[in-house]
Amino acid sequence: MDYILKLDGVSKKFSESNFALNDISFALPYGSIMGYIGENGAGKTTTIGCILNTIIQDCGTITIFGKEMNDSEIMLRQDIGVVYDGDNFPTYLTAEKLANVMRGLYKNWDDSLYQKYLANFKLNPKQKVKTYSKGMSMKLAITVALAHHPQLLILDEATSGLDPVMREEILEVFLDFVQDERHSILLSSHITSDLEKVADYITFIHDGSILLSAKKDDLLYNYAIMRCKSEQFTRLDKNDILAYRKRDYQIDVLVADKSKAERKYKDIVIDTVSIDEITLLLIKGERL
Repeated sequence: MDYILKLDGVSKKFSESNFALNDISFALPYGSIMGYIGENGAGKTTTIGCILNTIIQDCGTITIFGKEMNDSEIMLRQDIGVVYDGDNFPTYLTAEKLANVMRGLYKNWDDSLYQKYLANFKLNPKQKVKTYSKGMSMKLAITVALAHHPQLLILDEATSGLDPVMREEILEVFLDFVQDERHSILLSSHITSDLEKVADYITFIHDGSILLSAKKDDLLYNYAIMRCKSEQFTRLDKNDILAYRKRDYQIDVLVADKSKAERKYKDIVIDTVSIDEITLLLIKGERL
């Protein structure tokens, strides 16, 4: 399988805060969307900084389009569109003046495509960015990211704070983007419902470490939660337990193979699982 983005053993320690990325490894195939899930402070934005070479990792390798990013790789940056959660552009500019700036930065800048997205998103090109709502600002950032024909989109909480209708509109744009199987998206988010709609792969990060990286369909259709009584829990094969969490009258156990668990533990209630539940068990649960 060909990967548009691959991280292998990436680590970064910050002495001031004692936070560290620890051995981050995952791979994003061409033509795919990967959801990157973690609570605030888990390391999502730091990972993105390492990918874009704005933060220099202590060790490990990152390849984009099969090459390692460094300060001299200008052409790699031409093929990457980036959207941050927050202010992406000077607020005194209008969308029209912003296009003048971007036209000088990107060799593949496409004015007609830019105007098309401005119209689709109902953004006034003469309106100053400082008067935009959060949703309008995010739509403008996505418009700029797409208007220079990137192959890879890296989106840091790009749907955070948007209303459901607006999120749905933007998710449709993302799905259209990856219809070209040379395009991919890394979508950092804590809104799991969005990722259930569009992601092909999901990677979970917590406290600077990867907990799990898998195909979304495997997570939704093969993973499961066993609802165990204390006595049932003691009889479980430890190799079947990915994580567990004690509740008032039961113990929830995350397993990777629902069909196998149903054959093996006929007296235990076994439920399908949502991405939210997997996230909760991985982050709040315990491991043997």
